[in-house]
Amino acid sequence: MSALKWQGWLVALVFVAGLLVFAPLGLYVWAGGRPAVRPAGAAPDDVRITDCRIDPASRRVVASVDVVNGFPEPGAYVVTVEFREQPVPGPADRGPQALVKIPGVRPAATERTEVLGPVWPPAATPWCGVAAAEFAPDPPFARSLGLRPRPRASNAGEAEMALRAIQSTPATSSPSGV
Repeated sequence: MSALKWQGWLVALVFVAGLLVFAPLGLYVWAGGRPAVRPAGAAPDDVRITDCRIDPASRRVVASVDVVNGFPEPGAYVVTVEFREQPVPGPADRGPQALVKIPGVRPAATERTEVLGPVWPPAATPWCGVAAAEFAPDPPFARSLGLRPRPRASNAGEAEMALRAIQSTPATSSPSGV
């Protein structure tokens, strides 16, 4: 075989071997790219109010909030819950609002919490709704180390503990002791 013929076969063989190795790798990288990025305003779609009731002991409104993380990375949700008497507000009718942070929500996971609202009048029926919701991904260094935020009690749990502490302390006639 001549030298030129041999070099031609070698080039063709290297080319075919390169296709066999790099074509599947290229297809794998192309097909398995980053997941689609959700738009910034998509967080309210992940938040739902599942219950709105009046606590009989304190007469405060309590809203149960469910969050299902639809983003491809873990993170925290900051949810603003609004309390009103009617579902549709008037032009200047903004009800009281409460803010709750739900940290460490993993992708496709559901987290539940309760939000404590204002003291509610006895004859009125409350309506609870999501006024706003924002998602903030966990910092990359925390994810790489496997760190998760510490679980915190919701503001409803903190308020319940404060109410128990107030109820367990003996009442005095006045601060000056008179």
